[in-house]
Amino acid sequence: MSLIEAEYQRRIDAMTPAERVRRSAEMAAWARAAISRQILAEQGPRSPQRLRWQVAQRVYSTDEKAKAVIQRELDGVPA
Repeated sequence: MSLIEAEYQRRIDAMTPAERVRRSAEMAAWARAAISRQILAEQGPRSPQRLRWQVAQRVYSTDEKAKAVIQRELDGVPA
């Protein structure tokens, strides 16, 4: 384990469970925002509802059942 990994693990271990959950939620929100910006840069403006489903489409791209549900929802959402 590198020094950086060891320090990272030390800091994670020092967090309370609530802090870990909060940190996880913040990282997930950051990732969704990054995906949103990428979609908007690639495809241009769209409705917030459509953008949310398109983000979900990328996040769950390897889950066939989720992809089917997301596509059904996207089919009913205006651009």
